[in-house]
Amino acid sequence: MTTWNTSYPSTIAVSTADASKAEVNPLYKRLSNSTFAKCSSLWNKSSRSTTASELTEDRCKLQLIRPVATRWNSLFSAIERIVRITREQGEGALAAVCSELDAPKFTPVELAFLAEYAKTMSPVAKALDVLQGETSVQMGWLVPTITLLRTKLQHLHVASKLGEPLIAALLSGFKKRFGEMLADPELIAAAILVPKFKTCWTSDENILKLGLDYIRSHLDCQAESHISEGSQSSEEEDFFSSLKKTSPLETTQQLDAYLGCPGDTVEVLKSFPAVCKLSLKLNRALPASAACERLFSVAGLIFRPRRACIGSNNFENQLLLRLNKAY
Repeated sequence: MTTWNTSYPSTIAVSTADASKAEVNPLYKRLSNSTFAKCSSLWNKSSRSTTASELTEDRCKLQLIRPVATRWNSLFSAIERIVRITREQGEGALAAVCSELDAPKFTPVELAFLAEYAKTMSPVAKALDVLQGETSVQMGWLVPTITLLRTKLQHLHVASKLGEPLIAALLSGFKKRFGEMLADPELIAAAILVPKFKTCWTSDENILKLGLDYIRSHLDCQAESHISEGSQSSEEEDFFSSLKKTSPLETTQQLDAYLGCPGDTVEVLKSFPAVCKLSLKLNRALPASAACERLFSVAGLIFRPRRACIGSNNFENQLLLRLNKAY
């Protein structure tokens, strides 16, 4: 699988570069520019001094979050915080902060735009969090995550007013960057062999057929290879070994039993050895390169110019301790 190291950057690109294409719509561009300009002014003035920060917290009961250039999610979090303040404390609290900090006030239309922006980008942010995980996620999570994300955006597109150009740009971006992946039999098979998903993540029978055909063909190959290995062994040592080999019919029965099993944990796979073996093969990789990026980022923080003479063993120990400090 070569898609694992491109899926996460592609998702980031959809949420940034492709999302910006919504500004082709002149009405959206004008509203977006004016709203985000006021947000930037508020973020800058509220973070200039401790007094301004305390004033914001006193009026809004929450601190504002200032976005950073290195993480897209920080922009979503910052917008979401403004929307939360408006929802919980009312528009008056935010207007009071803007007045005291001498920042331009938001109009009702701009506040409605921020609410729709946060609602639209919320599933995108959650999908990014899923794909950049490294403990309970495998390659089989990629296709269901993107499929479900597209479905959520399509539902939002029906009821959206101010954010319709943004949703259209996101859907176009996902189609361009993930269209081939969503029809890749290997990735679909990997998703089906994750007990959490099986075949419930899509209603498209053609997509499921691609994955199931891939699984059946590879299960048959496994059974045939086992039988051929048994026939090549010596008669004295493995005279009855062929009786223990799995036949193609048995592997098909295992697949049907797996799909009909109500459990959704990894333990379910252990009851179906042939299916489990193929699942481990297809799901051995992570669906994103975020874990590798974090590794190199932490390594760069340790291996600074003043510590250029650090030994390899010491460096490795410090890296492992830093990455596993949460555990």
